[in-house]
Amino acid sequence: MAMTKKEVRDLAKQYGDLCRKNDALEADLYTKYDVKRGLRDLNGRGVVTGITNISRVESTEERNGEIVPCPGRLFYRGYKIEDLIHGISDDNRFGFEEVAYLLLFGELPNKDKLKEFRHALSVTRRLPTNFVRDVIMKATSEDIMNSLTRSVLTLASYDTKMADSSVENVIRQCTQLIGTFPMLSVYAYHAFNHYKKYTSLYIHRPSPQLSTSENFLRMLRPNKKYTKLEAKVLDLSFILHMEHGGGNNSTFTTRVVTSAGSDTYSTIAAALSSLKGSRHGGANVMVVKMVEDIKKNVEDISDREQVKEYLRKILRKETFDKKGLIYGMGHAVYSISDPRAKIFKKFVKQLADEKGKNAEYNLHTLIEELAPEVIAEERHIYKGVSANVDFYSGLVYSMLNIPEELYTPMFAVARIVGWSAHRIEELVTADKIMRPAYVSNCGYNEYIDLKDRK
Repeated sequence: MAMTKKEVRDLAKQYGDLCRKNDALEADLYTKYDVKRGLRDLNGRGVVTGITNISRVESTEERNGEIVPCPGRLFYRGYKIEDLIHGISDDNRFGFEEVAYLLLFGELPNKDKLKEFRHALSVTRRLPTNFVRDVIMKATSEDIMNSLTRSVLTLASYDTKMADSSVENVIRQCTQLIGTFPMLSVYAYHAFNHYKKYTSLYIHRPSPQLSTSENFLRMLRPNKKYTKLEAKVLDLSFILHMEHGGGNNSTFTTRVVTSAGSDTYSTIAAALSSLKGSRHGGANVMVVKMVEDIKKNVEDISDREQVKEYLRKILRKETFDKKGLIYGMGHAVYSISDPRAKIFKKFVKQLADEKGKNAEYNLHTLIEELAPEVIAEERHIYKGVSANVDFYSGLVYSMLNIPEELYTPMFAVARIVGWSAHRIEELVTADKIMRPAYVSNCGYNEYIDLKDRK
């Protein structure tokens, strides 16, 4: 007789209890065997698992023979992120394509190379015939990351050289994915909005003359309209999220799956699955929700003491989501400052002025100032806690009227560049599959015949 759904759920609960009983490990075992939990040591430093030329993150420096924290620094192919942003900003141009070229190929393009690469990306901004109808609009979901992952895996079926892992072919595949990620993300959102929320359906084609950020806003908005400042700030956001030292979870996933000899589509799908995790790519959504909660519950959001006391309640798990976290504050690597947040803040102020959102901007700056004090007082953490890039990206996306369902996919639109660069580097330099070691704690058991088991 077939089981009912309730019976299956009850059985799953029993199995869950078994897993909790038999899979639990005592915390002191990690110390006993010197296992780095989360691949980080007791001081929070990452365990070295590879070498890269693509980017570098610095959060400490040597002074008088001692390693001490310093303001955070980020380099793309050896270039300071501040210099790249300033060069692009001073010339009043969009920089996504230029920085993507740098990360992928290791050097800054001249005008001719940049024009050539921009044209190559514009050519890739197209999908197979009926792909939007047959793939994106089928089985729509509010989880756009799942839709994006499914689209990437389905695109493999249209590639006659899917399994060819030559560097030249992988560059072609990655370039096409970089070009189509904005389309796959925005179209998946519109399909969800139409079929699940019963709104009008908009499918705007990208324009070959426009930049990645301009096309994103053009495809997203029903009227295709945007201001130049909106597109510029979004372009900056994409650049700042494009790559981060190689040591993050999704980039590590890219290197691991590449080392196994898997194809580009499967590798990027794995990276997407990592990024969508709540511990990785979803922090900016939580910043927006937290700030909205503060606005709702603090009588005067310009009053320092009122805001500070509410942040204290958040840390004490008395309010908001009761997890005791001030989202957007602190970083696994940076302590004194996140260079991306410092760059972002200046441009966010310009956008707030244009949008008439100065009250929201001022609240963010107040939280940024007060949160380290509250965290130090409540948690006795004095090593330094600063705003990270997610703290301001959430504000930017809300001011751009970008729906929350697209926050993490927008991260992917940027980070596909870094993933692609690391996949190519892994193919060029490595010749071994990554096989981490695990300490076994399972012990030894005597086999029991089925008839004798209780």
